[in-house]
Amino acid sequence: MLKVALDRHRILMLKNKIYKYLSREIFTNFVTILLTFTAIAWTVRAVNFLDLMIIDGYSASIYFKYTLLNISTIITRFVPLSFLLSMIIAISKFERQQELMILWTAGLNKINITNLFLLISFVVVFIQIVLGLIINPFSLNKSRTLLRESEIQQVGSILKSGDFSDSFDGITFYIDKKNLQNELINIFIQDNNGSLKTIVSEAGNAANTTIYAKKGFVDNNKLILFNGTIQTLSKKNEIDNIDFKKTELSIDNFSTRTIKQPKIQETSSYDLFQCLFGSSKNRIIQNCNIENKSIVIETLSRRIGMPLYIPLISIISSFLLIYKKEKKYNYLKKYFVFSLAFLFLIFAEIFLRYTGFAFINFFLYLTAPLLLFVFFYFLLIKNISYEGKI
Repeated sequence: MLKVALDRHRILMLKNKIYKYLSREIFTNFVTILLTFTAIAWTVRAVNFLDLMIIDGYSASIYFKYTLLNISTIITRFVPLSFLLSMIIAISKFERQQELMILWTAGLNKINITNLFLLISFVVVFIQIVLGLIINPFSLNKSRTLLRESEIQQVGSILKSGDFSDSFDGITFYIDKKNLQNELINIFIQDNNGSLKTIVSEAGNAANTTIYAKKGFVDNNKLILFNGTIQTLSKKNEIDNIDFKKTELSIDNFSTRTIKQPKIQETSSYDLFQCLFGSSKNRIIQNCNIENKSIVIETLSRRIGMPLYIPLISIISSFLLIYKKEKKYNYLKKYFVFSLAFLFLIFAEIFLRYTGFAFINFFLYLTAPLLLFVFFYFLLIKNISYEGKI
């Protein structure tokens, strides 16, 4: 009896070591692939965000903080594909190195290995749901708040010679040229929203304000102008001209065209659920109408529904454990399995666009991966059982 108990204990320890080894291989591949995809995509997005410095005039520190806060959303997008690739690569490696044959010889059941893969997929599902429901909305909202509360510091980069600049909302700049002292020559400014009312009392009530100055320069986030004219066109079509020798424009009163209000994608999941099932007078989504609710449903579908396809990927990948007598089928099966799982990911991404059209679409999007999971799981068990009888 003691010998039998010791043998069982050794077998159990061996199985635990094998499970840890398989899990470590899959997670290592998963993290490596995910970080690689994220680094490439983040680099491309960071290049696109250069407009924050070049056009909108934000500082380099604000630019880097903003781009870093967008990393979590990139990670979330690549989680399903990275997990699929990690499963295919890991199982192919086990098979190529005859490790699967050793597992079957040691008495391990393929269903047990499949369940291990499922357990790993549930961990990945949990990670993606936490990212989608909590971390991503928080980081995106934080990045938007960063722009809203930050001052424009690189005004000189916005004001380019020989070019019209409309980086500021409702204000157009034209600079004829810049001299060697970085002074601005022949400056033209047109204000259509009353941002210049700090220097002209009538500008706030004017339909249009135009400023022309012969010379100027930027100092301490202020635009100093010399020898010019301020022309205001009132709402009664009355024109007033004011000549000046020197005046100052505070750039702090200007706002860039960068969107500073949180988008629905940047709104917390709690507020989205409130909009969808609670009061229509949401404190965040002020106009929680039918049009906005469609975007809310699509956003929640991505945060909740997309992770549900990961266990389905795990089950489909587990079909690689089934061995065929014909070698050509064993060679081609990994490509077939990958293509099938990848098609389901494409289907999930396409179907996601239609979830906001009707609530039934949202329901189908959530239930489809569960139904497919049950179907493929029982199909896998049937194939494994049939394989054991051959």
